[in-house]
Amino acid sequence: MFLEIVTPEAILFSSEVDAVSVPGVNGEFQMLDNHAPIVSVLKEGVIKIHVHSQDHLVLDDLHGKLEQQNDDDKIITLAINSGTLELNDNKAIILAD
Repeated sequence: MFLEIVTPEAILFSSEVDAVSVPGVNGEFQMLDNHAPIVSVLKEGVIKIHVHSQDHLVLDDLHGKLEQQNDDDKIITLAINSGTLELNDNKAIILAD
């Protein structure tokens, strides 16, 4: 699945991923490849991005917003205050604040 995370200031993340977990208003949920289309409001929490590998990712110049998990280098986290998610045709777009 292709994931793009956008804030009012910049595009923070844009890459193919294995899965993404998000803090929905009714609880955390995860989307995998070929997930059914969904639109959801996100609450304050942490987005967990499960990437294929770190070889192709560049995390410089992101002002410390994206962080790698110490115990698993294939998980990247991003804390958000709120947001909106749309997933359609295997492309997820998160508008985060």
